[in-house]
Amino acid sequence: MESMIMSVEDIGWENYLADRTRGMSSSIIRELLKLTQKPDIISFAGGLPAPEFFPIREFDEACHYILTQHGEVALQYSPTEGFTPLIEYLAETMSKYGIWVELTNILPVSGSQQGLDLIGKIFLNPGTKIITGRPTYLGALQAWTAYQAQFLTVPLDEDGMMVDELPSILDANPDARLLYVLTNFHNPAGTTLPYERRLELAKIARHYDLVLIEDDPYGELRYEGEYITPLFCLAPERTIYLSTFSKTLTPGIRLAWVTAPKPVISRLIQAKQGADLHTGTFVQMITHDICRRGLLRQHVKNLRKAYRKRMYTMLDALAEHMPEGVTWTHPKGGLFLWATVPDAIDTAELLETAAERNVAYVPGFAFYPEGEGGQHSMRLNFSNADEEHIVEGIYRLGTVLKETLRG
Repeated sequence: MESMIMSVEDIGWENYLADRTRGMSSSIIRELLKLTQKPDIISFAGGLPAPEFFPIREFDEACHYILTQHGEVALQYSPTEGFTPLIEYLAETMSKYGIWVELTNILPVSGSQQGLDLIGKIFLNPGTKIITGRPTYLGALQAWTAYQAQFLTVPLDEDGMMVDELPSILDANPDARLLYVLTNFHNPAGTTLPYERRLELAKIARHYDLVLIEDDPYGELRYEGEYITPLFCLAPERTIYLSTFSKTLTPGIRLAWVTAPKPVISRLIQAKQGADLHTGTFVQMITHDICRRGLLRQHVKNLRKAYRKRMYTMLDALAEHMPEGVTWTHPKGGLFLWATVPDAIDTAELLETAAERNVAYVPGFAFYPEGEGGQHSMRLNFSNADEEHIVEGIYRLGTVLKETLRG
């Protein structure tokens, strides 16, 4: 029997694949999540919401209601444009933040990651130049590397993207047409772009004819400071705005949305039809039921309270246990902070030792195009572990850093 089994490698599968696959790689975060299966690991690696706060009862009630009252619709195919009552809810919710759009400006997608992929599909040719922060969201790099984009990067400081450095980059690259920015509680850096920089970015985008991609998955998870006007409001004619239910409701439903000018939405619809026809009808209807009953609003309030406490627990633990020379950002919301270690330490090399001590993080290089930077940085997630495990995990990590520096 064994002699009859042929390995797929026998025919040389790599010779059949498209050229674009040569730039693809597995997400380091997906690989790191395998570490969380170890019973004693304290993981600050994944961008995972706290599962103990998932609104399971609310989902159970919504599922029962939708199936008994609207089952024939919920389990059927539906338009790519989405479930109209949910889109109406999204339009009303965004209007409270100054984003006034029509229903035809909104497209539900299967998670923000699909939104990023569809944007790449309709905008990127091989070699298209796209500007990102340095560092930036790993998922965006992974999505657009598949379309063979060329990345230009702008450094970040404690207030996010250093917008004043953009003109020199654009003067040297006049064919650059896209700019990607995480305005609120940046992943991985934890920074928030101030209003003045958003205003300047909108002016620069108009002057250089840029398309802006504003990714805002964490905007409702603010723990400090005041709400800041979205970039979309400052340049609505040239901004594509993404947000998601993954961080406020639950990531397992894979439901997000893209808000953009109608010509962009039309092309995104065509691209989505080639990918999955439409976002799950059942998921959209369940989510709408939870939202219309006001349950999401209360759930987000509870998350803000819990995550704020965990963020401050991590900040206090870092101050107590980190060796001299380690610095970190102080987020005003979101799920992450960014730590920088002395130059003598490479955080990718350190990870193996940290994992042996049952603590995990994401090395900084993962958030740079082609890993060109971040060797002395790491992303730490504070939402997934409770306060006791945060303190213990930071103690373990601090111990590893101290021993490495002494060694």
